Amino acid sequence: MAVPKELASISGTAKFRDWSLKMRFSRLGIFLLLALTITSAGCSYYNRVMARKDLVDGTAAFRERKFAEAEELFRKAAARDPEGKSLEGRLAQVFLARTLHSEFIGNRSDKSKAEQAITEYRKALSQDPNDQSSYKAVASLYENLEQTENWEKWVTDRANNTSILPQYRADAYVALAAKQNTCANEITDTPQTKKTVKRDGKDTYQFVKPESEEDFQKLKGCVSTGIDLIDKAVALEPADVKSAKNADLKSLKNDELKKLLDAVKTFESVYSYKASLTIQSMRLADMENRAEDRDRLKAEADKYREKYSELGEISRNIEAEIQARTAENANAANNANAANK
Repeated sequence: MAVPKELASISGTAKFRDWSLKMRFSRLGIFLLLALTITSAGCSYYNRVMARKDLVDGTAAFRERKFAEAEELFRKAAARDPEGKSLEGRLAQVFLARTLHSEFIGNRSDKSKAEQAITEYRKALSQDPNDQSSYKAVASLYENLEQTENWEKWVTDRANNTSILPQYRADAYVALAAKQNTCANEITDTPQTKKTVKRDGKDTYQFVKPESEEDFQKLKGCVSTGIDLIDKAVALEPADVKSAKNADLKSLKNDELKKLLDAVKTFESVYSYKASLTIQSMRLADMENRAEDRDRLKAEADKYREKYSELGEISRNIEAEIQARTAENANAANNANAANK
């Protein structure tokens, strides 16, 4: 697992490097800092300063894969602000969860670490409901623990949460719809149900009912549920994604570019599964000898393929703009360093 970028942002600043060295090597410095902060700014400020030290030291331990040490330091930082009122408190909560997650990945037999990580991720999400990284981490842990019911409830609750960004709700609907798509495909994409035939002089596939009526009814349920879920995701497409094709990328700020990229990528996935589930509907129509519906659904699937291909191109354009800016900033920094030598 990569080191969280927030850790690097804290430990990488010159101010905190200098401060961290003083805190490590000068007991007198600690005493003076304690006295100063208590008398001038109060205990809350002192707690924030000490939490930052724990975050910096925890980062170093995490990078060296000393997860037990990192866990202890992040627990200390989180305990200084358990309600997450400060940036330090919120970061500590997330970093503690990620450290526990890393410990579980290193030893999957220790499921208690996974359960602890889930608890801490949930706390982080209570502080920031739009924390998509923590949401996905919990979903992943539930799958690793093979807790299917917990996974489904977790993702469904996310999809129904109207207080978060629409793309995050859509992402949850996609995860649920993907399960239904897999369910349908496991029935339709078999040698028993998928036959090669001639149609209008060309080789094509014809789909026939599975021998088991139970499988056929299961297929119908998976297709119906999947279409309902993916349609709810499509309905959440925001205006900036709908108009992304015409967006002036160079006029957008860096954070605006990243936000747009996040949303476009989500709906690229939405339309991919919309196409896939429409294909499953087409196969079902073929099995039921509904030729007119089959042909209509095939045309619709092609339309949705075009949509996600278009969004894929937009994503690549945004990524290219971000990379160009990164390279430009790096060149400017190198030139500035060269000029100072």
